[in-house]
Amino acid sequence: MADMGAFREAVVEWAAGGSDDLARELAERLPVRTVVLLEGPSDVAAVDALAARRGRNLAAEGVCVLPMGGAMSVGRFAGMLGPSGLGLRLTGLCDERERPFYARGLERAGAEQEFFVCAADLEDELIRALGVTRVAELVRAEGELRGLQTFQRQPAQQGRTSQQQLRRFLGTRAGRKIHYGRILVEALDPDRVPAPLDELFACL
Repeated sequence: MADMGAFREAVVEWAAGGSDDLARELAERLPVRTVVLLEGPSDVAAVDALAARRGRNLAAEGVCVLPMGGAMSVGRFAGMLGPSGLGLRLTGLCDERERPFYARGLERAGAEQEFFVCAADLEDELIRALGVTRVAELVRAEGELRGLQTFQRQPAQQGRTSQQQLRRFLGTRAGRKIHYGRILVEALDPDRVPAPLDELFACL
């Protein structure tokens, strides 16, 4: 039976220059109503974790959470999936520096400007929501405290705040941002979900 993962894969293949036939077929069969455009897999991990915490099955609701492989791809995906393509509703979550890509891409596709912006990035929002001490506790629980401490002693990290150091640490090894995207969201108090992430869910 077709599922949202198959639709996501079909869209990625289409974006890479493949046929649009399967994506169109699956969009109607599932059916898909909304696509959440995200930069990459760490954002997907955070969105999936919050959906699980809130007891929501986004795929069953017709919502496709789509990692684009970079914010500069938003124009291509919006054109394929929005009003000028499959006619799906589009929304998303981006970093402040990515705002122009999202605004321009959605405008060119004729889609509503319905996306939510993190002050720096989603990891920064989550670290601020949890607090530096709590995030360090989570890093310790994952067995990475020594690695964090070594990282913080590096000359390049001197002069940076503890929050900035933690944010950079999460991006220093392949897969770490994805892993902590889930870990940090699962540790949030229900009333401490960062506003951009909370607002995204409110619109789904």
